[in-house]
Amino acid sequence: MQSISSKIILWLIRHRHFFKGKLRPEIVDETFSVEDFRADVDRATGKRKLPKGVTSNPENVAGLQGEWLVPEEAPEGKVLLYIHGGGFISGSSATHRALVGKFAAGTRLRVLLFDYRLAPEHPYPAGLVDCVTAYSWLLENGFTARDIVIGGESAGSTLTLSLLLVLKERGLPQPEGAFCISPVTDLRCVAPSFSTNAGRDLAPPGATELWTRMYAGAHDAVTAPLSPLFGDFTSCCPLHITVGTHEMHLDDCVNVAARAAQQGVDVTLRRWDGMVHAFPLMSPLFPEARQAMTEICAFTNERLR
Repeated sequence: MQSISSKIILWLIRHRHFFKGKLRPEIVDETFSVEDFRADVDRATGKRKLPKGVTSNPENVAGLQGEWLVPEEAPEGKVLLYIHGGGFISGSSATHRALVGKFAAGTRLRVLLFDYRLAPEHPYPAGLVDCVTAYSWLLENGFTARDIVIGGESAGSTLTLSLLLVLKERGLPQPEGAFCISPVTDLRCVAPSFSTNAGRDLAPPGATELWTRMYAGAHDAVTAPLSPLFGDFTSCCPLHITVGTHEMHLDDCVNVAARAAQQGVDVTLRRWDGMVHAFPLMSPLFPEARQAMTEICAFTNERLR
């Protein structure tokens, strides 16, 4: 049964337009300003603090701006490579530092966070190329694939799946595991849940469809690794996929989990009743977010034991 606290908090977030003096939520259409959206994200995240005991150290990741998030007594040689979300059009190490710090605190592992190129200035495959660069940089700097777990939320979890497919295609070693929180896996955004959950999820109407088009650019969405759903995951690493039943991405997560399992991948799919997009990052605000975060961290630790 869904907790009372999550119902209240998610209702407030879902109806945030009321607090801006608007009767209806905004609709994202062709007048949408990427620059204004990024500025809003920067303002909303700028004052968030790292969890207690986690420190941040800048890092040049083969030319990409990045940083290490390091908890106290983190073991040497083990790392979580985190790919941030933001709809493919926003996000950075700065905007996600405090959020990703929760994974560092929860796993007691060092986390590498990095900035990849964003759409629409840099459409596919630019961001994915940067993810390959970051993973290769770890391998070139003393980490083995068995010492790495990859994870991300939203667009970052889509890129996580895409990265696994590219590594397989190029004959590069798979990481020890990967977790995905609310990935979109078919960038056409045509699965039924995009309609049935449109009024129950958190994203403004039209946002996901527009942002994925910006990311895909001129490429056909019915191809992998752009849309991971159409990829071959045979021989890929174990996966942990988390999704809420009120998410527009619900069917995409269920479908990619089924496809990967059919191809022989060890897949854990966790469907959370009443939950919305990327809800584990809201931990510790309500019980479901705390428990989902705990499960993801446990999966990561289990893979790197």
